[in-house]
Amino acid sequence: MTETGPLLSVRDLRVEFRSLDEPVRAVDGISYEVAPGAALGIVGESGSGKTVSSLAVVGLAQLQGARVTGEVRFDGRDLLRAPQEELRRLRGAAIAMVFQDPLSSLHPFYRVGHQIAEAIRAHREISREAARHRAIELLEAVEIPDPRNRVDAYPHELSGGMRQRAMIAMALANEPELLIADEPTTALDVTVQAQILDLLGRLQRELRMALVLITHDLGVIAQTVDDVAVMYAGRIVERGPVGTVFRAPEHPYTWGLLGSIPHLDAPRDRALVPIPGRPPSLARPPTGCRFHPRCPYVRDRHRRVDPVLEPVEGDPAHQVACLLSHDERRELWVELRAGRSPAKARAAAGVEADSR
Repeated sequence: MTETGPLLSVRDLRVEFRSLDEPVRAVDGISYEVAPGAALGIVGESGSGKTVSSLAVVGLAQLQGARVTGEVRFDGRDLLRAPQEELRRLRGAAIAMVFQDPLSSLHPFYRVGHQIAEAIRAHREISREAARHRAIELLEAVEIPDPRNRVDAYPHELSGGMRQRAMIAMALANEPELLIADEPTTALDVTVQAQILDLLGRLQRELRMALVLITHDLGVIAQTVDDVAVMYAGRIVERGPVGTVFRAPEHPYTWGLLGSIPHLDAPRDRALVPIPGRPPSLARPPTGCRFHPRCPYVRDRHRRVDPVLEPVEGDPAHQVACLLSHDERRELWVELRAGRSPAKARAAAGVEADSR
């Protein structure tokens, strides 16, 4: 493990898929770093490129026929140029991934313990009996009740929460340095969701493991990660420490994500404010700012000029890709936080926008 630099360094990553019409650039030039033992959250709507970017990191996007460019360095090694044999040795050992749907990720014909044991034996010289014992230990570590019996259960015999825990146990089987968790709480009820997030946070701290948590819900990562990257239409539009992004977000898309989260201390009659429209086609993305077709604060210039990720004034650790000025963004966020609609916030802050 590297002691001085980042464990994972992603630079200008681009992932492009062929299509019958035009190529689809699912990821369009994203960059980020994850230090040893640190946790990064990647947030965005479905189709924003979160999962594809992480599949590219572990070398799985290439297997689906994608063209991947840029640089992905893990512990100093360039994964995009590594041979498949080296990637196979790394996957499941130094780098592990928890996929979005545990029912489809676990093989229905094999017992859960057998699948965990095989993940161990694929990377270690160990007997079947020792691997089974380790599988029981892992099921106990992820807090599955009665692990000595559950080790012989089939996936369909477990609840959704238990299947997700079993997937986490399999990912942790070889004590990876980096864990990528793709929507680990999808389709789980709120109570189980909180348990899974607490479990991931505890295991990450105990094992001093780096974590990349992918989700569409900003609320999921509030207590789990150190930094957050907000993705929209294949790009990172805002990035920074999670406390800063929650307290003083700078991008209108981030405001929309935060506005869609229910707050227990909000008045009962306050309606959630959805983001209008839908994400653009990545085969034909909009010109200029990719968020401009949905942005309540758009100006004509925003349709022509493509913003780049730049440090927020006075805070180099916080970056945003937005053509509104820092003062305008700050005033708009104050009004939105006070419960005003985007139109009223715009009027109160004195921010002009094009008529639609």
